[in-house]
Order: sequence, then structure tokens, then C-alpha cells
Amino acid sequence: MIKRRDWLKGLVLALGLAWAGASVLPASAQAEEKVTVFAAASLKNALDAINAEWQKESGKETTVSYAASSALAKQVEQGAPADVFISADLAWMDYLAEKKLIKDDTRANLLGNRIVLVSGKQDAAPVEIKQGFDLAAILGDGRLAMGAVDSVPAGKYGKAALEKLDAWKAVEAKVAGAESVRAALLLVSRGEAPYGIVYQTDAAADPGVKVVGTFPEDSHPPIIYPIAITAESKSPDAAAYIDFVKSAKAAELFEKQGFTVLK
Repeated sequence: MIKRRDWLKGLVLALGLAWAGASVLPASAQAEEKVTVFAAASLKNALDAINAEWQKESGKETTVSYAASSALAKQVEQGAPADVFISADLAWMDYLAEKKLIKDDTRANLLGNRIVLVSGKQDAAPVEIKQGFDLAAILGDGRLAMGAVDSVPAGKYGKAALEKLDAWKAVEAKVAGAESVRAALLLVSRGEAPYGIVYQTDAAADPGVKVVGTFPEDSHPPIIYPIAITAESKSPDAAAYIDFVKSAKAAELFEKQGFTVLK
């Protein structure tokens, strides 16, 4: 005959296993359904809207980390569990490709963009951005907010443009480098820097700044956003997610934010 104490122990153990299965397994299954996306900070507004449409149509969810492409690429290199990487330049996608950390056959050039000069003052005068323009005089004693010029794509594009236009040496000491283009935008929007160089899509997303000039497209390398599935991705939905991001519906949302959709 089974003793009451032993029977109770068995019941507690059985209930414990049942509870563990109920709490752990569905959470694991739910996590597998999500596509983890690492995306350049400048994509936030457009991609948030696209991800909402993706969830509405597919019933699938995404988990998105927005940051500078450089920071995200380094995280992927260190083993961060990303399924999809969208960079704001070719260089950081190339970086991962050279290390065999993306699936090359899923890589595609997704978007184009422009860089602009913005001010936090709505009455700021327009600036004609051309060869030899005197940006240092425009800044006066103020700082020029940019993404870090040695790593953040928007900062690299901005520095390249200023060098091409013979304006870099005069403003180099005035640059306030930021961890991402959105951080640079915030410096201007909050009035901590009178001017900044950001993407035109960032400027459109922040009513606290005004575009005072647009950099000539031939003053810097083409701004291209590539997308790819990471080599370590186990998500069964990553390919379908990329297809949706490349769809006509997503293109409308990207264009609404000022991006150029590459065919």
C-alpha cells in the first residue's frame, strides 16, 4: 500500500513537471516565432510601421534592436542572436560577409538615402552646400553633431562629403561625434548643437529640426542599405520577413519616410 506521504511527494513532483512544461514550452515556441532584426537606427520609423504590417498580415512578431550599423555588426560577430541584419552602408555588411556571418544568397541592396544639414532653429537661413562653403563660419562657436566619423555610416558619409567640399579641416575640431545618427539628431533637436549632419529621413522624423541644406550626391559614396539573413539564424520566418520588407507595401512605407527604394 502506498503511504500517504509518498503519494503526496509524487503528486507535487507531477504538478511541478506539468507547471514547468506549461510555462517553459509555450514561451520557447513563442520565441521561435519571432524574427530578431538588427537594423540601423535611421530605419526606426519606417521599419516600425512595416513590422506592424508584417504582424497584421502574417501573425508573426519581430524583435528589433536599433543602433549604429557598426555596433550591431560587432554584436553579430560576438554571437548576438540576430536573424536579419539591415545596415546603413555596404561596409558593415561586407565586414560580416568576410567573416562568413551572413547568408550571402539572401543579401540584397534595399534602400538609398541622402544626407542633409539640419538646424534646431526653425528660422535658420538656408545654406548652399557647394565646393568651399564656409561651414566653420556658419557654426561660429557651436558644435557640429554627426555620427562618429570612424564607424557610424552617417558620420562616415558626412566626413567624406566635407572632405570632398574642402570644408572638413575647418570644422574637424568642432565635431560632436555621436554613437548613432539618431543620437546626433537629438543633439540638434535639443539645442545642444546648432547644426548637424543626418539622413534626410531622420530630419523628416523629427519636427524639432529644419533642413537647411542637402549635400550633393556626388560629394560622398552612394548611401545604400543592404539586408541579409545572418549565418546563425534558425528562424523559419526570416526569408519570408525579408520578402515582405522588399514588397510593394513596404516600399510605400519606406518612401513615405523619404527613403529611395532600390529595385
